[in-house]
Amino acid sequence: MSARSKWFDVVRSPLGATALALVVLVALTAIFAPIIWGPQAEQVDPTAITQGPSAAHLLGTDSLGRDVLARVLVATRLSITLAVAAVLIGVTVGTLLGTAPAVLPRWAGRLIAGVVNIAVAFPGLLLALFFAVIFGVGTTGAVLAIGFAMAPGFARLTQTLSASIAGRDFIAAARVAGVSRIRVLIRHILPNIGEPLVVNATVGAGSALLAFAGLSFLGLGVQVPAYDWGRLLGEGLNRIYLNPAAAIGPAVAVVVAGLAFNLLGETAASVIGGRSARHRGRLPQFGRMSAPVLAQVVDEDVVLRVDDLRVSFPGPDGWLTPVRGVSFTISRGEALGVVGESGSGKSLTALAAAQLIERPGRISAAHLSFCGTPLLDAPERSVRSLLGTSLAMVFQDPMTSFNPTRRIGSQLAEAASEHQGLNRSAAMARAVDRLQAVRVPAAHRRARQYPHEFSGGMRQRAMIAMGLMNHPRLIIADEPTTALDVTVQRQVLQLLAGVRRDTDAAMLLISHDIAVIAQTCDRVLVMYAGRVVEDLPASQLHTHAQHPYTRALLDVVPEIDTDRSIPLKMIPGRPPAPGAFPAGCAFADRCPLASALCREQDPELVDDAAGHRVACWHPVDGDSPAKADATVSAVTSALPIVEHEGVIR
Repeated sequence: MSARSKWFDVVRSPLGATALALVVLVALTAIFAPIIWGPQAEQVDPTAITQGPSAAHLLGTDSLGRDVLARVLVATRLSITLAVAAVLIGVTVGTLLGTAPAVLPRWAGRLIAGVVNIAVAFPGLLLALFFAVIFGVGTTGAVLAIGFAMAPGFARLTQTLSASIAGRDFIAAARVAGVSRIRVLIRHILPNIGEPLVVNATVGAGSALLAFAGLSFLGLGVQVPAYDWGRLLGEGLNRIYLNPAAAIGPAVAVVVAGLAFNLLGETAASVIGGRSARHRGRLPQFGRMSAPVLAQVVDEDVVLRVDDLRVSFPGPDGWLTPVRGVSFTISRGEALGVVGESGSGKSLTALAAAQLIERPGRISAAHLSFCGTPLLDAPERSVRSLLGTSLAMVFQDPMTSFNPTRRIGSQLAEAASEHQGLNRSAAMARAVDRLQAVRVPAAHRRARQYPHEFSGGMRQRAMIAMGLMNHPRLIIADEPTTALDVTVQRQVLQLLAGVRRDTDAAMLLISHDIAVIAQTCDRVLVMYAGRVVEDLPASQLHTHAQHPYTRALLDVVPEIDTDRSIPLKMIPGRPPAPGAFPAGCAFADRCPLASALCREQDPELVDDAAGHRVACWHPVDGDSPAKADATVSAVTSALPIVEHEGVIR
C-alpha cells in the first residue's frame, strides 16, 4: 500500500479526521490570527478595563481594556513556535546523548549513560526551572530550559530503542561488511527507531506547552510586551474570581493544541512507515571512498586458523568462559561443519572468528588469524576492511538479517559501495547480478522490494547474495536452513555448495542436524560444553567416530525404516551450564563408559596419524561396529527417558 493510500485510510477514520481537523485549526490560527486580530489584541481601551464576557468581548477584557479572546488567538503563533522549538532542541540533544554510547569509546559512553540516568530521575519541570535559572529569564532562556529538560527523556528512549535494534542480525551483517559505526547508526539504527521518536516528540510538544505555561506563570518565560498562552493564563488567574473566562480561554487553547499534537502523533505512527519507506526506497548516492587499508594476505592456503580460542563474559561470581580451548583450521575450498547441542559454543566460536563479540565479552587465543592476518593484533581499520571484503555471514533468521525499512537492492549495494567505491548505478547493477547468481527470479524487480515481500527461502538466497557482493574467502553459515521446509532447505544447501565450488571459498557450516553436516561438509567438528571433542573427516563420521557423544548424536537421527511404534531415541540429561563445568570431562555424567579418571581430568584433543582428533579417555573403536552400537545404545538409554533436554533436532 502506498503512503498516499495510507493517509487517505487514516483521514477517513474518526481518529484521523479529528487529528486533521485540530491540526488544521491550530495551524490556520497560528498563521492568520496575528494578521486578522493583531490590532484588536493590542488596542488599549481605558473605558473597557477588566470587563466580563459580552457580545463585544466574548472572553472579556484585561487590565488595559484589550480583548482577551483576540490576545489568545494571536498568542497561538508564539506559543506553538516556542513549543516546537523546545521539542526540536530536546529531540536533537536527546538523540545525540542516546546514541553516543554506540559510537563513542566504552568509558565515554558509560559516563554519558550515567549522566542521563541521573537526569531522568528528576521531574521535568524541576529540570526546566534549574535550566531557566542558568539560561536566564526570557523567551530564549525558556526555550533552552524546556528543550534541555526534555532531552534526558528522549535520550533514555533513544538508548533503549537503539539497544533493541543493535542486537539484530542485519546490524551484525553491516558490521561484518565493514560499515563504520557512524554509518550503521545513521543508515540502520535511526530509521528503525524514527516512528516512536516522532510519536513521543508530538506528545512532548503538548508537554512543552504546559511547561511554558508554568514558566510564564512564575515570571520566567515570555516577558512583556510579548505574550503567550502561559502569560495570559497567569494574568487570567489573578482575576479568576472576577472573570473566570479570562483564565479558561488560554487554558482551553493549551488543551486543544496539546490534543492536536497527541492525535497528530497517533496519525503519524500509522503512516510514517509507508512514507519513510517511499523516500528511502531510492538507492542513495554513495560517494567514492578513499582507498581502503587492505590487510596483507600472507597465507594463500589456510583461510582461518584458530588456536586455543576462548570467549569469556562477566558473571555475578566472576568470568564465565562458554568457549574454551577451541582449535581448528579451514583451508581454501574446504567445508567444515560444526555440530553439537544448544549451548555447546558453536555460534560463539563463529562470532569470535568474525570479530562480532561485543563488550564486555572478551576474546583470547594463542593464535587467531584470517587470511594470514592476526585478528587480535592488527589495526581495527585493516581488520574491518579485510572482514568486509573477504568474509560472508549467513545468519539463522534471514528476516532479522535485513533492515526492514530499506529495499533489498539498497542493502546489498551498500557493501559494494563501502569497499569497492562503486557509484549508485554500478552498485545496484552489482546487487542485481548477485541476486541472479543465487537464482532469484526477476532480480531487477526483486531488488526494488522490501524484505517482507520475500519468502523465507528467497530471503535466505538474498542473504547469501549479500555475502557475495565482494569476493569472500570464507562463508560462515549459522543454521542457514532453520525454519525452512525440506525442499527449500535442500535448495539452500545446494546453493551454498555451488557458491563454494564457483568461488573456491571456504565454508564454516553450523547446524544441529548432523545428517546435513555429514552430507555437505568435508570435515566435522563435534563440540560439547565449549570444547571440540572430536574432529574427523565427514566420510568417516558414520564408520569411525570414536567419542561416545558423537556416536550418540548419530544414533538419535531417525532413519526412514525406523519403527514408528517405538519412541524416538534421545540423549538423556543435559549439558552443564557455562559456570558449572566439571573438573574432568564435561560428558562424564551422561557417558556410561566414564571412569574415575574421566571425572578428575579433562582429556586433551589427541591427533592420530590419519588426521582424526578425539578428546576421550575411553574412545570407542570405530572399526568395531558391534562395540560401537553397544556403546551408543548404552549412552542413549543410560538415564531416565524423561530427561530429554539434550535432544538434537
